[in-house]
Amino acid sequence: MKLGICDTTFARVNLAAFVKDEIESNYSDVRMVFCTVPGVKDLPVSAKRLLELEGCDAAIALGMPGKEPIDKQCAHEASMGLIQAQLLTNKHIIEVFIHEDEGKSEKDLYSICENRARKHAHNAVWLVGHPEILAKRAGTGRRQGREDAGPIQQ
Repeated sequence: MKLGICDTTFARVNLAAFVKDEIESNYSDVRMVFCTVPGVKDLPVSAKRLLELEGCDAAIALGMPGKEPIDKQCAHEASMGLIQAQLLTNKHIIEVFIHEDEGKSEKDLYSICENRARKHAHNAVWLVGHPEILAKRAGTGRRQGREDAGPIQQ
């Protein structure tokens, strides 16, 4: 499997480093191709290029939008672009955005960044190479960035 990984210089944490470490530690058969862009609105075309020009089977788009209203608007626009790129390529692009106001402190924010990036690294591999793993996890309240919520029991 070939996985494209796009990150941004705007992010305050090196999110791609978490993905790289998680993939290298768990999947010897996954080859990674990296791309870094300035901000989240640059991610859709870069992810699409990784899928089409580099032959990646899936991509991860990593971004860290700020906390201001304009940052949230830009993140929404980037998200729409990522969805459009998925539809145009018929391949998955996992959006891994961590908004700067998600954490209660910088330490908490860093923890969210690491947790979300590492968990989505697995999700990307499973989507393409092991969909049965995701099927077994359906309805189990899995979360990326925080502790799992768990399933609701009757």
